[in-house]
Amino acid sequence: MSAEETREAALRHAVHNAVTHEGEAQPGPVIARIMAGFPEMRGRAKEVNEIVSQVVSEVNSWPRERQVSVLEKRWPELLESRKKTEERKTLPPLKNVERFEIVKTRFAPNPDGALHLGSAEPIIFCDEYAKMYDGRFILRFEDTSPDVKTPITEIYEWIEEDLEWLGVKVDEIYIQSDRIDIYYEYAVRLLDMGSAYVCTCASQAFKEFYMAKEACPCRSNSSEENLERWMKMLDGTFKKGDAVVRIKTDLEHPNPAVRDWPALRIAEGVHPRQGDKYRVWPLYNFSCAVDDHEMKVSHIIRGKEHEVNTTRQRYLSDHLGWEFPEIINIGRLGLEVGVLSKSKIRSGIEDGSFTGWDDPRVGTLRSLKRRGLQPETIREVMIQVGPKPINATLSWDHIASVNRKIIEPRARRFTFVRDPVNLKVTGILGEHDVRLPSHPDHPEWGSRDYSVRADKGEAEFVVSGEDAEKMKVDGFARLMGLFNIEITHLGPGGIHARFHSKSHQEARELDFPFVHWLPSGVGIQARVVMPDASTAQGLAEEECQGLKEGSIIQFERFGFVRIDSESPFMAYYTHR
Repeated sequence: MSAEETREAALRHAVHNAVTHEGEAQPGPVIARIMAGFPEMRGRAKEVNEIVSQVVSEVNSWPRERQVSVLEKRWPELLESRKKTEERKTLPPLKNVERFEIVKTRFAPNPDGALHLGSAEPIIFCDEYAKMYDGRFILRFEDTSPDVKTPITEIYEWIEEDLEWLGVKVDEIYIQSDRIDIYYEYAVRLLDMGSAYVCTCASQAFKEFYMAKEACPCRSNSSEENLERWMKMLDGTFKKGDAVVRIKTDLEHPNPAVRDWPALRIAEGVHPRQGDKYRVWPLYNFSCAVDDHEMKVSHIIRGKEHEVNTTRQRYLSDHLGWEFPEIINIGRLGLEVGVLSKSKIRSGIEDGSFTGWDDPRVGTLRSLKRRGLQPETIREVMIQVGPKPINATLSWDHIASVNRKIIEPRARRFTFVRDPVNLKVTGILGEHDVRLPSHPDHPEWGSRDYSVRADKGEAEFVVSGEDAEKMKVDGFARLMGLFNIEITHLGPGGIHARFHSKSHQEARELDFPFVHWLPSGVGIQARVVMPDASTAQGLAEEECQGLKEGSIIQFERFGFVRIDSESPFMAYYTHR
């Protein structure tokens, strides 16, 4: 293999590596690919290293649009292979679709807290399948536990907003607390059939019966007696804890939780929608089974922890002669960072640990939206996970990588100098004009332009405190897009340096640190809320002042952020 052939191979892999990694090719992967493709070159490692170093430096000096253009013209197959690896996965087909006239899925949240990333799993699956089969998606608020899981009034609206943000098409909406009379009708029907009974046994006494696989004394009461007791539950004769309606099941069932499970009970809490209109409320398995039948749900997608509930609900369906929906059990999702538990978030809000349901430290959809996560990202990640009965923990790095692919092409670039430190540079020769592209792939978006006019060879800038800490006397740095400097003094008043050279290539070859900067006296005060709820403060370019709330931008060498407030300027950190 000649030197020219080696250079050609190096160029091919360097351009591909640069396009894949935001314009910065790395020598290591290029060398590895050459050695893997041409084993005979392993004895000429020094020669290969020198050629690769030269080629990588050249490719990295090109604008990103040139890198992409060269790859498209000379090696388009590499782009095709990249596209194939990025093809969107789809969900596996549903089973037994032919059983139903139409595919109907449902998402049934309790409005006692905001939706979180774990909620997005069944939401996306239900929405995808409804669209895949030209079916219908049902949103059902399960809000019949005023004493235990008290609904929060504003959460109803928030859930609808979150589904709209996720791109979900909601075809039908129901609120269970508006359907109490329907549940009462089925309760009376079951009591009259002898398939249910009103139990007045103390909870401990009943537990002893069902653990012994024995019937409690109430189980043999006549339908007339059960209906009389039912009226006493409704009229206030029975108080909270005095009586409960139970569904008859198999007392020999191996799981004690299935034996004669409770269907309706007395609750005396005030409901945010219904007030004190009702005192008998359906429990989850009863209202859920009734609604799935009434709403003609075909496929239920829910956590595998609901397997016992599925068994309970099948008994009710069998009593009433109903066809039972198809069940798809999915695993529980966790997140490496961020709290997902609604009860923990609610408690943290009440005691002041969290600022609200959109605190950056929690994993609610409202928080993730405020931080700049895109709905397309959540959908793609959930489809990658797939409807499997396996618990999984989502890596934030993976979520960020998916989100980055979506926002990187449309995020304008700006400079943010965090914890600014003054920098005075002397010995500057001539005038220096800087054109910083708003986006390397979109020259039509324009640039941020600065002119450095040195007064008697001096100019003042600000650099970030983090960059300042890395500087050492007699060390060097490159002010990005401008020139190279040599540090002469570090002190409480700031940094002094002198002009060293103009060459960008020299800075790369000598491994100078690249430093963001702003001219002294330029910029607006900016705050960025970080994932731990701390605040990064500094100066941002003045053009940031006109950005609209909700815009996603990239503060170069800092990270992507979402604009939360135009004036005063505040953003939420998304990720690098």
